[in-house]
Parts: sequence; C-alpha cells; structure tokens
Amino acid sequence: MPLTIFSDKVRFCYKSKNWQYQFDEIKKLRLLKKKKKYFLENTAFIAVTAATYYCMFFSNLMDFYYIIPSILCYAFIIAIRFSNKAEFVYFVFVKDIYQNEIRTKIALKDRAIVSKQIDYYLDLQFERSIQRTA
Repeated sequence: MPLTIFSDKVRFCYKSKNWQYQFDEIKKLRLLKKKKKYFLENTAFIAVTAATYYCMFFSNLMDFYYIIPSILCYAFIIAIRFSNKAEFVYFVFVKDIYQNEIRTKIALKDRAIVSKQIDYYLDLQFERSIQRTA
C-alpha cells in the first residue's frame, strides 16, 4: 500500500519516494494520466512515406518494386507502435499549501491500488469538511 492514511496525516512510500503531510497541508492530491508520445514512430512513418512517394514520382524503378519494401516498413513501424500495451504514464500529484508540487511516477500495475487509496482520501477529506461546517 503506497498511500497510508491516518486520522490526521497522509504518508506516501513508493519505491524511493517518501513524503508525509498533515491533512490540512494538502491542497491537491490526485492521479495524473499522461499520454505517451510516439515521436520516433511518427517520424519513421513520415520518412517511409516520403521515400515511397519519391520512388513513385521521381525514380525509374520498374512498376511496383518500391511497394513491397514500403509495406514491410509500415508493418514493422506498426508492430513497434502497438507492442507496448501501456498507452499512458501515471503520476501521483501532490500540491501543498506551501506551493510545493510533487510528481511521482507509478507503475501501471499499481495504478488501481493508488487510485482507490486516493478516492478514500478524498472521501475522508469531504467528511472532514462537512464536520467542520456543520
């Protein structure tokens, strides 16, 4: 359990990242989802397309000799693109009242556990705010 919630404080211990705050010191605590960028794959796709168009319009290659290598390159690029199942990178984001921000990258397998713990923290915080105003 990376996030431990006590009655008056919240402690986070995940791999080498450790922090501890009082309930009233935390301004925001949430799970961020950042989409991965596929710059290398997109650049390779553009390069193969440019090479194919060059061969199609400006070279003297016979009929369709450039089609088979370009289709094989496209298949290789698509295989690389979809071989990674993790589409998103997840972070635990904490902002405190002192304007400090902490972002901790978490593994995909731990996302569900951390998400449930953050939901539990938000429920407790909501109940505490209701008790203060009532």
